[in-house]
Amino acid sequence: MTTQDRRLIYMDHAATTPVRPEVLEAMLPFFTEAYGNPSSIHSLGRRASVALTTARRTIAEILGAHPSEIIFTSCGTESDNAAVRGIALARREATGANRIVTTPVEHKAVLYTAQDLRDHFGFELTLVPVDGEGRVDPADVAAALGDGQDVAVVSVMYANNEVGTIQPIAEIGALCRERGIPFHTDAVQAAGKLPLRVDELQVDALSCSAHKFYGPKGVGFLYLRGGTPCLPFITGGSHENGRRAGTENVPYIVGMAKALALAEAERPQETERLQVLRDQLIGGILEAVDGARLTGSRRERICSHASFVIQGVEAEGVLIGLDLAGVAASSGSACTSASHRPSHVLEAMGVPPRDAVGGLRLTLGHSNTPEDVAYVLEQLPQIVARIRSSTPLPI
Repeated sequence: MTTQDRRLIYMDHAATTPVRPEVLEAMLPFFTEAYGNPSSIHSLGRRASVALTTARRTIAEILGAHPSEIIFTSCGTESDNAAVRGIALARREATGANRIVTTPVEHKAVLYTAQDLRDHFGFELTLVPVDGEGRVDPADVAAALGDGQDVAVVSVMYANNEVGTIQPIAEIGALCRERGIPFHTDAVQAAGKLPLRVDELQVDALSCSAHKFYGPKGVGFLYLRGGTPCLPFITGGSHENGRRAGTENVPYIVGMAKALALAEAERPQETERLQVLRDQLIGGILEAVDGARLTGSRRERICSHASFVIQGVEAEGVLIGLDLAGVAASSGSACTSASHRPSHVLEAMGVPPRDAVGGLRLTLGHSNTPEDVAYVLEQLPQIVARIRSSTPLPI
């Protein structure tokens, strides 16, 4: 079989996932039949409103939350912005707290928002360091918080998009709760792979994006615990109980709820299946590719995530080689894949810049099989060898 005859092997599920057929089927009526504005009082509007209520309840049940605590947004980035910016500004207004605590390995939707609040709104910013696996130590968080009186909000991501490391969210949440500080987690990569029960995680705000768990792009949600102060990020109407103005995207919201319900129902079995494939991929690459090193935690890691730095090559050449071989992968965050700057995540983990340029991320999903893993393990060493022989970099 030639490369052209092979189906595409998609190993970039951390960037986005295909919409499941069941999700698309659930969405379609709200494009063509039940197209009313959910704020309208006529029958079409009421049908749309019922669909929103049902979707909100579905998501809330999965999170162990009250439906009123679910705010629909356009994406994970908006949810992160709404939480960090909205809580920080509201807390400062109410208490005078003027410091934001986060980590240097956050998605830029959190990190850049915190930096913007520092640079343009006068907040202080504390970045809690991570270890060589990208994991934060709760003891370091406790030290950064102090008595917590000056801290407006804490934000630590549940699982890292670039290296797959899972953070000790519940422990950090407990520290924040002891001090009365609102705690937000970016759970965009965790949804469908890790438990989302907000009381067990001890979070006050949690962000998700539908397209990471086989839902449509352009829709997400923010869980905001009742009583948590948060100024609206988008103003102009009474939608979402006055917390996010703009007519709700009913078909996408319906699809998101369906996708999350399916992902949660299948999570135990799919997690086990993907862990086996992930470990085969990690073990095979470390054995077959000279100079390959795993990035992120080996144990505290998302079930679908394998990431590496490969010495002596640049990521672009590896990704092109894989694409020509019929394998879709990435070098890290899809939001910054076109940037030539070193990964801020790898930099914070202490990876030397000469190694960081060889970052590779392979993320698995529903479509992947043991045969896919075997094919990648066959192709990748050949691709790396060709690149090293043609354009050698110092190792």
